[in-house]
Amino acid sequence: MKLLIPIALSISALYASQVAATTLEEVLQRGVLYCGVKPDIAGFSKKDAQGKWVGFDVDICRAVAAAVFGDADKVKYFPLSAKERFEALTEGKIDLLSRTTTWTYSRDTSLGVNYAGINYYDGQGFMVPKSLGINSAKGLNGASICYETSTTTEINLAEYFESQEMTFESVPVGTATEAHENYLLGRCDAFTADSSALAARRSRFESPQEHFFLPEIISKEPLGPVVRHGDDQWLDIVSWSFNVMVAAEEMGITSQNLDQRAANTKDPRAQALLGVSQSKLGVMLGLQQKWAYNIIKQVGNYGESFERNLGRNTPLQLDRGINALWTQGGILYSPPLR
Repeated sequence: MKLLIPIALSISALYASQVAATTLEEVLQRGVLYCGVKPDIAGFSKKDAQGKWVGFDVDICRAVAAAVFGDADKVKYFPLSAKERFEALTEGKIDLLSRTTTWTYSRDTSLGVNYAGINYYDGQGFMVPKSLGINSAKGLNGASICYETSTTTEINLAEYFESQEMTFESVPVGTATEAHENYLLGRCDAFTADSSALAARRSRFESPQEHFFLPEIISKEPLGPVVRHGDDQWLDIVSWSFNVMVAAEEMGITSQNLDQRAANTKDPRAQALLGVSQSKLGVMLGLQQKWAYNIIKQVGNYGESFERNLGRNTPLQLDRGINALWTQGGILYSPPLR
C-alpha cells in the first residue's frame, strides 16, 4: 500500500501539469498582457502627455501584445520598484517584466525566472556636477554617492571602490527617483546608475549642461525582458518577438516599407518574416501567420524603437554604440529565423 501513495501523487501531479493553463492561454483568455515596467524613466518607460505609456522597454511589451493579439495596445502596465519586480513576476501578477533589468548569474539561476534576450547593452557610470571639479572616477575617493538599492548598482559600486582602494560615503535610497532628488538637492557628490539611466535622469534636469558623465564604465549591464521559469512556449514568444525587431532592421524592413516589401520581396527570409510565404514560424509559437508582420507594422524594427525613444534626436541623445547592428560596428544581431 505504501507504493500506491507516490503513484497516486505522481498521477495527480501529471494531471495537474496537463490541465494547467499556459501563460499564452491565460493571456489570451484575459484579453490583455500584464507587463511590469519602471515607474517613470525617460526613454524607457513613462506616460506621455496623453497618459499613454511610451518607451524603449514599453515597446517590448507592445511587440509581444502585437504578436499574441495582433494589437500592440492590448497591454496593462504595472509600474514596479526594483525591490518588487521579481516577486511580481514569480507570483504571477505580471506575464512579462520589461524594466531595465540586468541579466546576472544569480538572478538567472536562483529567482525562478528566465531572461528572454538582451535589448540594451549598458554599463554603470557616474554623473557629477561640473562644479565638483573632477574629470575621473578616481577623483571620487571619499565622496558621497547616491544610488538605488536592490539593484546591481549597489554591488558594483562597492566592488569598484574596493578594487581601487578608495572609500566612499553611501547615500542609499529605495528608488531611482529618490536618488535623482537627493543628487539635485546636493546630498551627495555623485549619482551612479546604468549609463542610460543617468542620461534619462539628466534629460529632465532644468540645467542638464551643468552635469556630466565621468568616462569610467565600471560594469557590464545587459538589460532585457524577463519571464517566469517553467513555460518554454512563453519564453520563446517573448524572445522571438524581440528578435523579430532586430531581424527586421537587419533586412531593412521598417514599419513604413513593410507592405511594399511584403508585396515585392523575393527574399525567402523576408517572406517568412512578413507572413507571405508558407513558412510555419507563427504556428511553431502557437501564434497567427502575421505575428511578426504585426510587430513591425505597429511597433517598428529595433532601430526605429531606439531612435524614437533613446536616439540623438531625443532628450537622452544616446548613440547606438555597441547596440548597433553587427554589420554596423555593434554587437547586435538576431539568431536566424528559419
